[in-house]
Amino acid sequence: MFKDLRDSFFNFITSRIFVLMLVFLVFFGVLLGRVFLLQIIYGEDYAETFTMKIKKEINIASTRGKIYDRNGEILADNVLSYSVTIEDNGNYRNSREKNAALNKTIARVIKIVESHGDDMISDFGIIYEDGEYAFTQSGNSLLRFKADVYGCRTIDELEPRERLADANEVMDYLCGNQRYYISRDSYTAEQKEAYNIPETDYTPEEKLKLVNVRYAMSLNGYKRYVATTIASDVSDRTVAEILENQSDLQGIDIAQSSLRIYSDAEYFASLIGYIGKPSQQELDSLKQKNESYELNDIVGKAGIEQYMETELQGEKGNRTIYVDSVGNVLEVEKEIQPEPGKDVYLTIDKNLQKAVYDILEQRLAGVLVSKIRNMKQYVPSPNSSAAHILIPIYDVYYALIDNHVINAAHFKEEDATELERSIQNRFEQRLEKTIEQIMAELQSEQPKAYQNLTIDMKNFMSYIVADVLMGNNQILMKSAINTQDATYIAWTKEEVISLKEYLEYAISMNWVDVSGLNKESSYLNAEEIYAVVLDYISTELRNDVDFHNMLYKYIILDDIVTGKEICLLLYEQGILEYDEETIQKLKNGTLSAYHFMINKISNLEITPAQLALEPCSAGCVITDPHTGDVLACVSYPGYDNNRLTNTMDSAYYAALNKDQSKPLYSRATQEQTAPGSTFKPISAVAGLEEGVLGINELIKTTGVFREAYGSPTCWIYNEYHGSHGSINVVDAIRVSCNYYFYETAFRLGGGRSVGYSSDRALSILAKYASEFGLNTKSGLEIPENSPRLSDADGIRSAIGQGTNLFSVSQIARYMSAVANKGTVYNLTLLDKLKDSDGNTIEDYSASVYNNIDILNTTWNSIQEGLHQVALNTSAFKGMELTIAGKTGTAQQSKKHPNHALFTGYAPYENPEIAVAIRIANGYTSANAAAMAADIFKYYFGLAEEEELLTGTASTATTAVIHD
Repeated sequence: MFKDLRDSFFNFITSRIFVLMLVFLVFFGVLLGRVFLLQIIYGEDYAETFTMKIKKEINIASTRGKIYDRNGEILADNVLSYSVTIEDNGNYRNSREKNAALNKTIARVIKIVESHGDDMISDFGIIYEDGEYAFTQSGNSLLRFKADVYGCRTIDELEPRERLADANEVMDYLCGNQRYYISRDSYTAEQKEAYNIPETDYTPEEKLKLVNVRYAMSLNGYKRYVATTIASDVSDRTVAEILENQSDLQGIDIAQSSLRIYSDAEYFASLIGYIGKPSQQELDSLKQKNESYELNDIVGKAGIEQYMETELQGEKGNRTIYVDSVGNVLEVEKEIQPEPGKDVYLTIDKNLQKAVYDILEQRLAGVLVSKIRNMKQYVPSPNSSAAHILIPIYDVYYALIDNHVINAAHFKEEDATELERSIQNRFEQRLEKTIEQIMAELQSEQPKAYQNLTIDMKNFMSYIVADVLMGNNQILMKSAINTQDATYIAWTKEEVISLKEYLEYAISMNWVDVSGLNKESSYLNAEEIYAVVLDYISTELRNDVDFHNMLYKYIILDDIVTGKEICLLLYEQGILEYDEETIQKLKNGTLSAYHFMINKISNLEITPAQLALEPCSAGCVITDPHTGDVLACVSYPGYDNNRLTNTMDSAYYAALNKDQSKPLYSRATQEQTAPGSTFKPISAVAGLEEGVLGINELIKTTGVFREAYGSPTCWIYNEYHGSHGSINVVDAIRVSCNYYFYETAFRLGGGRSVGYSSDRALSILAKYASEFGLNTKSGLEIPENSPRLSDADGIRSAIGQGTNLFSVSQIARYMSAVANKGTVYNLTLLDKLKDSDGNTIEDYSASVYNNIDILNTTWNSIQEGLHQVALNTSAFKGMELTIAGKTGTAQQSKKHPNHALFTGYAPYENPEIAVAIRIANGYTSANAAAMAADIFKYYFGLAEEEELLTGTASTATTAVIHD
């Protein structure tokens, strides 16, 4: 009986299980069959559209911490704004349909956004200008960009064709059927009809805008339901139209976002930097610190924003939700709020930083005004020095075109003015004539040797070789050229052969590769290859914007385009505010172009940065010598980092890279030159501490130091054929006597006792320079180039020549140690870190790099020498302040003005600040001293602010400092 009950129960259970399994299999079979049927009909990429519940994890961005100066003045802030976003949440049958639909939606959004004066993102590394695509980056930055585009984690993974791809080839790849299907020819005829592909292809500009959005979407891997920002800080009108048409704009939405803004951008850009999306390499580095970083995050890209990234970023929040198949939120399961980033306080004094920047600009403008002359060209006399170089007004006219202040490309646009069209016609005639002359020379039976060409033709021929033939396409292959070859030397150094002879020889030596220009190149003889090269040169010169800019120099010199017309263009292109009275004076000749330009430079309506003539830049670092805090770190010129942050303005970034004043290059921390005579106090310390000099010892100086090779001279001998007579170390610093410091180095190197050794002298000078920190970076938390201690010519190295190279920040650290008598700090820009509630999390302070242990008598001698320098410097005369300092002049070449330096501290008895200044190509150190005098006056309140910060060019000093 028990067995029967057991069997009955078993049969009951198994029958029920069987029925349930059968029902499940039937349901699953129907469902699966439906899928298979739809896939057969629509293709294997068919995506189910029936309602389903999809779990979705969303990261919530944190609010970035703010950046303040030492006094709590805001430098980097966040404001709420509206952004247009796109999500990949559509359902498509295959990839072509998906790409076609996305492109059409994005194109429509672009029209809406731009119709209201707003901008789409444009942070892709390619721009469209002058009728072609161009990269915004170069060097390793460009290679990293290409690696990201082609999906390589590192530069080394790039294929040769990818590494060498130009901007047009990258765009073809992205617009084609390998990536985004933007180009019409990516589709077959049937697909064009099926997906309603527009009858006309997108324009190059439209393609670039689409690529900007598609590439941004690709950075998050096209994750479904993850939004990508495609337009930031849009107007209410854009928001309204997007929302009104949202049902027809698949995946498009409006989001409230945080926008990073920088007050007084140009003053602080070199310090603060900017934020943006990381490259793959940057992301890999960030992930080592925090795994939550993603490629679509906004992170610090430069400056303090980058250095303090993890502190400023905060912690992301997280939201777990359920959505249906089209992205509608069905349920919020949980939510973790983000933690805001920490606020960073800098040691910088905002008002001091701004004042110093303005002082530098005013002084630079004053130097320019004092050197500009109403002449076409400056021809130096055989014995003239770099201190006497003049600037022809024609160089000023040309600089406005050469540095792209005036947009010559606009001359041929449809909306060009009558004057612009007229200049364009004259330019085209001159261009054709010039190309004819070049071709005639390259085809001549008796071509001229390079040394016998006119100056303009020399420049054209050099450009053809360096930029046209050895540019991106490498027609003349740098890797193949034998630089020891006699013909190569005859062209490059001796200049005794023509370009035609050089190119024909290069072809015979297989230095020329025209395979990219002619598919039949392997069958061409030398004469035919030369013909291909000539055709390439002619074509390139007609389209080469840089060559066109070069040509404008000679068009202006020949008065084909006049100075008056250049001045009028400034108004026509909106560079200067419209002024009817001044325009009429220019037109009727009552105001000359020369006087107009002098007036505009004097009023800083045209700035030194815009002209990019010499001088156009300067750097200054001010420290508290007792703490190592940096109170000001100024690089002129600056730039608007608001246009690089959040989503980069690629066109602006490209313009900054082309700007000849190099605003992205820090004149305070990256630019390096010889220190000139500012190095002499270190040589004095070395001599005194090594016992080769006595405190009160008098050395008889004769003006010419005959113990060294070449018999180097002192400045006083060069100027007056005189000498400083018998002087001690304090005197030597005061009068900056070269002879005295030649003798010091000679003694350090063994001199008359054991025989002079340059290496021995260099070793001892390097030892003491290292004591002052000149062998390492200064410690600043922003990019800084490593210093270089001289490794050649011990005698001349003692006066700051040799191969010494230092940044302004490194000189500032050294002078701070002199001011405080021996404490060498690792300088810092960081003051404190606070949370969003204002609680201090961390107090920063400069660490000590070294404590210099030298005799107090040595310190006293050095400081007194520096004090004597200041007492005898005209810029400091009459100031109610005791100052110590040293001027310096570093020679570049006879063709360029000397670099001007000053470093010092004040008050002399109890230093509050130490200052270092360099004006690249600033003519004389008297100009740097004049800048320092203005800074001291501002900091110590010795003059009214309105007297110092006038917004106009400062009157240039007429003083000449011999150092």
